[in-house]
Amino acid sequence: MRAITDALVLTKRQLLQLLRVPEVLIFSTIQPVMFVLLFRYVFGGSISTGQPGGYVQLLMPGIFVQTVAFTLAGTAVGLAADMQKGLIDRFRSLPIARSAVLFGRTLGDAALNVVVLTFMGITGFIVGWRPSSGALKIIAGFAFLLLFGYSMSWLGVLIGISVREERVAQNLTFIAVFPLTFLSNAFAPTTGMPKVLQYFAEWNPVSTMVAACRELFGLQNQFGVTANSFPSQHPLVMSLIYMLLITLVFVPLSVRDRKSTRLNSSHT
Repeated sequence: MRAITDALVLTKRQLLQLLRVPEVLIFSTIQPVMFVLLFRYVFGGSISTGQPGGYVQLLMPGIFVQTVAFTLAGTAVGLAADMQKGLIDRFRSLPIARSAVLFGRTLGDAALNVVVLTFMGITGFIVGWRPSSGALKIIAGFAFLLLFGYSMSWLGVLIGISVREERVAQNLTFIAVFPLTFLSNAFAPTTGMPKVLQYFAEWNPVSTMVAACRELFGLQNQFGVTANSFPSQHPLVMSLIYMLLITLVFVPLSVRDRKSTRLNSSHT
């Protein structure tokens, strides 16, 4: 119970920081909205999807997944900045649970995702996005997105506490996320890719997550060379497996890495 209480207190600190520096919230919202408008009106006319409602129906789940995947960038850069400023060392000196700082950070970033996804959903509706699956499945789709963003943020935690330098953290997160989002089915069907890339793209966790969200929002998935594979037949289940694996791998690594860093700093 103490660890939960400590994590919630630090989550509150994270949210108060957003209120004190509203530019972070503003720019976190503007960037994905710009992506929606850019892909909708610049590239949308040149991509044929075969889906009712046109490209915007295919686009919005992909933009949603890309946005929550990039949660790890904010987490990594924020933690690296706190490490540089010595804030993490100050928290270490307090009688709080060792993991509370990390859980507080990830929960705060998850709360930011709620705001960002809300604005993106409104923007998508304005430009013609119309999910057709019903209210419960639409809510489930957004809940799925938040879970995916939360699991990805733990990769950001590990990067942030490992590098301790904002620019390095930013570059590493870009290297990690950029290929996953653009070598996927997020913005265009994978059927136009070379077969080798199709295999990678269609087993890509971002692709399975996009496919799962499209199903929840009432769209039909389009797979190429892996049309009969497990991810193509069961994207919801595969996405849950990926999220579980990411969480089970990176949460213990992050907490252990922070513990070893703490021991090293105490020796010095």
